[in-house]
Amino acid sequence: MIIYGHMPKVIMTEKPKHLNIHAGEIAFPGGKWNQNDHDLLDTALRETSEEIGLSLPRQKVIGQLEDVITLNSGFTITPFISVIEDIPQLHANSEVENILHIPLVPFLQTLTDDTDPEHNSIQEMYTLTFQKKIIWGASARILKQIVNRLKL
Repeated sequence: MIIYGHMPKVIMTEKPKHLNIHAGEIAFPGGKWNQNDHDLLDTALRETSEEIGLSLPRQKVIGQLEDVITLNSGFTITPFISVIEDIPQLHANSEVENILHIPLVPFLQTLTDDTDPEHNSIQEMYTLTFQKKIIWGASARILKQIVNRLKL
């Protein structure tokens, strides 16, 4: 998770609709570990660079949140947090339809319980809204951790 700016914004990505898994969903930059990655932080930094063209040094990562498991694919996500003052122009690769720059506090204030009974029967679920886009699942559970820490 990358947070930047004086009036903090969070960067999220919208996945292309043609993907087999997570098509059209809003997510954080990231992906699967590969054998060239020293650890999961290396994975997060590499994937962020590949997906949105933002190269961050390890020193800009200020923390790690609790792991979250995706509902559809069963992936375990280890979220890291980076806070930076400003970002360069970002460039989406083929895994990203759009890069979203979301004002953090107003966005977090949209958090509500996910009322879809299929979601809640499996695990506690939430939704957030940005420009009529619904953020749910693992991304929403990661953001819920931020809400809890900021006590919003």
